[in-house]
Amino acid sequence: MGGTSLITGVEDAIAGYMTGLLPAETGVHARLRAETAGMPGAVMQVSQEQGRVMQMLLGLCGARRTIEIGVFTGFSTLVTAEALPEDGRVIACDVSEEWTSIARRYWREAGVAHKIDLRIAPALQTLDALLAAGEAASFDFAFIDADKENQAAYYERCLQLLRPGGLLMLDNALWHGRVADPANNSPDTLAIRELNRRMAADSRTEACLIACGDGLHLARKR
Repeated sequence: MGGTSLITGVEDAIAGYMTGLLPAETGVHARLRAETAGMPGAVMQVSQEQGRVMQMLLGLCGARRTIEIGVFTGFSTLVTAEALPEDGRVIACDVSEEWTSIARRYWREAGVAHKIDLRIAPALQTLDALLAAGEAASFDFAFIDADKENQAAYYERCLQLLRPGGLLMLDNALWHGRVADPANNSPDTLAIRELNRRMAADSRTEACLIACGDGLHLARKR
């Protein structure tokens, strides 16, 4: 999950220059990120530049209904909800009451909690329930940032749930450079490599892998 504050694959000086052009984080964003930074799992937090990319893409595709798999302390959900219109909705999937209790607090403070439908359950269970309820082809955007062993299954469900022209975003697609290391064949690395390959070759989408944060693989449904 998440990404570092450094753009993967870019020299430190250039990455510092690029992130230095981003506006200083203040208010709810700064407080949420500061609290999360002190947690043992802080590396799972989405980076500031990833949040900016998400908000821009949500605006460009006119998103109203979105899905998020992997919430952690809620920064990505927060920036998504902020980018949606007042009647927009995020279905946010996670299994941790502990982490999402922090998220809920900041969502309320930011005034976007009413846009967020948090589902505490295994994400595949939630996605299958949405499909069974006839929600296929009704979502504009999906963000996958969760356990790697199930991400191929998340990808397939999300493609079914996205409308034609809808956008899917996969985080950790570069996996701190491990995907390019032939000596690294851990289960998570293999799962990410395989999904990157599948996304790049998938005739149902147009895909592009970008070096932002820990790598974002974007797929636009045809």
